[in-house]
Amino acid sequence: MKQNQWLVLAGFVVLCLAVGGVSGAITANAVTTWYPTLNKPFFNPPPWIFAPVWTLLYIMMAVAAWRVWLMGEVSKPALNLFFIQLALNFFWSVIFFQLQSPGWALIEIAALWLMILLTTRAFWHIARTAAYLMLPYLAWVSFASVLNASIWWLN
Repeated sequence: MKQNQWLVLAGFVVLCLAVGGVSGAITANAVTTWYPTLNKPFFNPPPWIFAPVWTLLYIMMAVAAWRVWLMGEVSKPALNLFFIQLALNFFWSVIFFQLQSPGWALIEIAALWLMILLTTRAFWHIARTAAYLMLPYLAWVSFASVLNASIWWLN
């Protein structure tokens, strides 16, 4: 593999992890002060699970985007979808935690879920391995959507 391909992979990994890291830093205070005061459903995961799950998902997303990027010019529309969903991923944390708005976050996560689905579908037509790498992310955001809806309902 060419050196620039490794650099692009590293760039995707850094970008995805940075989105998680920056959104985590912005919302850290609310995660420890506001979020614990909310009523949550019985299936709410323990707090320690989120960091490792998101780290793995961000790495898988990065590898998926890289695999699509390797396909050249045909990948541009699919990568545009990827970057849109990545931005929506970032803003969900801000809306839910920083703005403390589960209702608006529920609307936003629906848009995020749809963009992940469209991205995965676009990836499928370019590099199937990339689409498979996006499926755990889609599953986790599906779960997060149900969790978000439940928290909104209970509060």
